[in-house]
Amino acid sequence: MFDYKSALKKVPHKPGVYQYYDANGELIYIGKAKDLRNRVASYFINDNYKVNAKTKVLVSKIRSLTFTIVDTEIDAWLLENSLIKKHQPRYNVLLKDDKTYPWIVIKNEAFPRIFATRRLIKDGSKYFGPYPSVSMMHHILDLIRETYQLRTCNLALNKQNIEAGKFKVCLEYQIGNCKGPCEAHQSEEDYNRQIEEIKDILNGKIGAVLRALKDQITEEASRLNFEEAHRLQRKYELLERYQSKSTIVNSSITEVDVFSIASDEKISFVNYLKVMHGTIIQTQTIELKKRLDESDEELLSIAISEFRARFNSTSKEIIVPFELELEDENVKFTVPKLGEKKKLLELSQKNVLFFKKDKIEQYEKLNPELRTERLLLQMQKDLRLNQLPRHIECFDNSNFQGKYPVSAIVVFKDAKPSKKDYRHFNVKTVEGPNDFATMEEAVFRRYRRLLEEGEALPQLIIIDGGKGQLSSAVKSLKALDIYNKVTVIGIAKRLEELYYPGDQYPLYLDKKSETLKIIQHLRDEAHRFGITFHRKKRDQGTLKTELEMIGGVGKTSAEKLLKHFKSVKKIKEATEEQLLAVVNKKQAMAILSFFNQKSLPK
Repeated sequence: MFDYKSALKKVPHKPGVYQYYDANGELIYIGKAKDLRNRVASYFINDNYKVNAKTKVLVSKIRSLTFTIVDTEIDAWLLENSLIKKHQPRYNVLLKDDKTYPWIVIKNEAFPRIFATRRLIKDGSKYFGPYPSVSMMHHILDLIRETYQLRTCNLALNKQNIEAGKFKVCLEYQIGNCKGPCEAHQSEEDYNRQIEEIKDILNGKIGAVLRALKDQITEEASRLNFEEAHRLQRKYELLERYQSKSTIVNSSITEVDVFSIASDEKISFVNYLKVMHGTIIQTQTIELKKRLDESDEELLSIAISEFRARFNSTSKEIIVPFELELEDENVKFTVPKLGEKKKLLELSQKNVLFFKKDKIEQYEKLNPELRTERLLLQMQKDLRLNQLPRHIECFDNSNFQGKYPVSAIVVFKDAKPSKKDYRHFNVKTVEGPNDFATMEEAVFRRYRRLLEEGEALPQLIIIDGGKGQLSSAVKSLKALDIYNKVTVIGIAKRLEELYYPGDQYPLYLDKKSETLKIIQHLRDEAHRFGITFHRKKRDQGTLKTELEMIGGVGKTSAEKLLKHFKSVKKIKEATEEQLLAVVNKKQAMAILSFFNQKSLPK
């Protein structure tokens, strides 16, 4: 076993990164801490960690540890991220990002070329991106090519080659897409002015480019150089149109990083927006697979470190949805409450929720059981249940003007109807229209039978009705001594209120929530199933009444006839011989006479 007490004596009270190893010397976990000794000790002596089964397994495998001291918590944060990416320990969050995103590169060369690439080469070139959307990147490249006259060839356009006359202009020059620097028709100074404008555009500083263009247009017009002024005006309009599509906040927000997170039980998604001068110039969402039931705060910290390293971000302000335990004198963490920064955070949250929904739908198409588990976990959370509601039963009553009262029960297993388990109840002990007593009888009979037959009880019982019906159901559950073994709730039709026994205030779920939709499905199924049975019983009652109007045919005979012939129509069409198979000769003649008289024209 690991002698953590001896190991702790060597761990200082300083910020840093700790690493755990198993019996084979394999690195199994990397973590960061503001105070290394306190953090490491918490794994072995804090009760908080005993409730987490995965962390308990991790602790049981630890046989040694090492640590690295750093100056600040932010340094620990960055070091932790780089080590996790390098070693991918078994118990650390898994960063899922198997795509190589494209970049726009401005090559480090004379008369720089601008093009898309997926390879980052450390040759002094300037890279912008990465762009999670290829179409977005090509839209920007198309704008640049339409607005600026740049070379597309890969010739070595150094001063010596140009002066030696090694190159000739190509078709791009002839059609006006290039100014022909290869034959010195364009100076390097003029070409580089275009490159600087393009850098400003890619950095989100379109406003500065537009102001400079406005001045140039005015100057060219004053010189009566209307052709050049018109060309610049077209360039201005193209950039202005692009700016109107890309600017979503006040341009006074010069440089910020925006992060938001959306999680479920096993996976989290984090969205990143890079904003420069009111324009989003970079955006990406990543998926993090949980390993130790990490909190959103922990996961967001990991993702922030990953994104800032990936995008080489030096923003001094980071907008986040909640407070983080990170301190750095060079970075300000903001949780906005209103204004433009709040709008940015909301935009990031919309993006991450859309990404999460799309990803989960993809997973669930491939693995339908994942959807079932997610729905059940969501129901457990929304309804405050202590176990997954794999087996749900819903009761509904029906009657017609106080007559023919029936109860119906429908059963859902794993959030789907289990129609073979649906049941009807003919009410036996209740006289007249008494919904409460009818519910009490149905619930009692249902669960008395399950107990007698040794069948499993449901995890959740839903009563279609308000407090009165719910109280009646509770009375039966208490009489059977199973009230504390199941959860029972009532749903009132008018406002879809959910009632719990003993709680005077209802629970309201979001009208779009999947939990409420499943409850509504249960309620509607119970109503449909109950009404179908109720109509059948009512129709049979009406038919029996009609048969009993025949002289010599009583209630028992009417039931026998309906049971044998299934309908009054078939009784009416029956021959004497067919009727004698069910009733005596006198009754048969009376039936034939009754229906013959009814069919005679009046």
